[in-house]
Amino acid sequence: MCLGVPGRVEEILENDRARVDVSGNSLEISIRLTPEVKVGQYVLIHAGFAMQIVDEAWAKETLGILEELRQYAQL
Repeated sequence: MCLGVPGRVEEILENDRARVDVSGNSLEISIRLTPEVKVGQYVLIHAGFAMQIVDEAWAKETLGILEELRQYAQL
């Protein structure tokens, strides 16, 4: 099973790269599959690639669910 996580694009870099924020963690990813993405938008990230641009509300809801799962994993 594969898991994609949403991240907010913070900066567009050279060579089809972007810096994103995923739950407070800064990552550099490829935006080769989503070259139209803009700073401030959310993308679904899998294996270091932005797979698609996603709705902000969906992204925030998903991040909340993932955080809830993380908390249960610590019990």
